[in-house]
Amino acid sequence: MSLRKITLRILRYKPDRFDPPRYQEFALKADPETTVLDALETLRLQQDPTLMYRHSCHHSSCGTCACKINGRERLACITRIDELEDSVIELAPLDGFTASGDLVVDMSPFYADMAPDWDYLKKCAKVQTTPPPEGVNAYERFEDCIECGACVSACPVTPKKNGFLGPAVLAALSAELKKSPQRSKHLLATAGDDRGERLCDRALNCSRVCPTGVYPARHIADLRKLLARETN
Repeated sequence: MSLRKITLRILRYKPDRFDPPRYQEFALKADPETTVLDALETLRLQQDPTLMYRHSCHHSSCGTCACKINGRERLACITRIDELEDSVIELAPLDGFTASGDLVVDMSPFYADMAPDWDYLKKCAKVQTTPPPEGVNAYERFEDCIECGACVSACPVTPKKNGFLGPAVLAALSAELKKSPQRSKHLLATAGDDRGERLCDRALNCSRVCPTGVYPARHIADLRKLLARETN
């Protein structure tokens, strides 16, 4: 398996060290199966142990490794170097969040508007080959959203600092509305307030970068239609 010479150009930030933020380049070799996260792990172990980035599952289930790769929001764990044609690969933290260090951002504002009683489970749509075990009515699985923050970073409304709930929260709210129609009055009131769907400018960036096909823009459009019916 042939190795390819690449350069990772990483936006570094650390208070009192890389402050203000600036790019730093690292040269290394990678084979076709190397992911961006693999490359970051190699850099941290072999060249700079102070390099900061987030990761956990390594297979696109946790969302923690999301960052901007050549200007686009992606998951580092499933983005292979071979997919990126340029020999210089630029990495930067997600937009719309406060930087903590290098590629790490403070995600706490992302969760601030996620109500703790919203259900993260949904009925499994796939046909099961075996019946559920005794005491289980139906198979369930987690919602598709892995809370990576890519949609928030890609959203052009986010940088305006106007308190927009954001595509991830509105998509989760829409999913909760389908599961709990008895709470529709409260949920629609949240979706329709001054921080809600009205601030969305329909750029569709959120749906384009979502790694799990949640399509937040479609959920926001559904909320907009429901709210329009409520006012008519």
